Amino acid sequence: MEQENIAGAAAPLASRPLCTVEFEVGGGIFGIGASPFGEQRIGYISGGRFFGPRINGIVLPGGGNWSRGGRLGSGEAVGTFDARAVWQTDDGALISLSYTGRTMVPDDVRALFADPAAPPVDASRYYLRIAPVFETASPKYDWLNGLLAVGVGTRTDFGVRHQIHEIL
Repeated sequence: MEQENIAGAAAPLASRPLCTVEFEVGGGIFGIGASPFGEQRIGYISGGRFFGPRINGIVLPGGGNWSRGGRLGSGEAVGTFDARAVWQTDDGALISLSYTGRTMVPDDVRALFADPAAPPVDASRYYLRIAPVFETASPKYDWLNGLLAVGVGTRTDFGVRHQIHEIL
């Protein structure tokens, strides 16, 4: 049995850059408040752009991120994402995107995020990761429908920037 597992082992995990997406969050992020299910926050996507070696275009307004926050037993702040957006490629194709993800942000960093006068925070001080899923009817971008991707995010003065990688 052990010999079978070695012979049938999966290829090592590898990735390659897919694109960078910059989501503009117009109106900022506002809190709904704490419910029995956690602290709910919403950010409205007002636009943006994406660019990469095989795909480029704009983020259409109208999407958003419905995030929830809480605390680990250690007291560290954590959060989840439930985001939706529509992208339009430079050649007119529409791509629906949804993603989940996780954040871990120390309280001192969270305070800096809330202060509009504070300088940008070094991304090594917090954790922001996403798992986007794409859907399109475009024959040219059909390859996105079978793709697994992950992204590493950074807060910006306009919203958030994700470096998205295709998992091979």
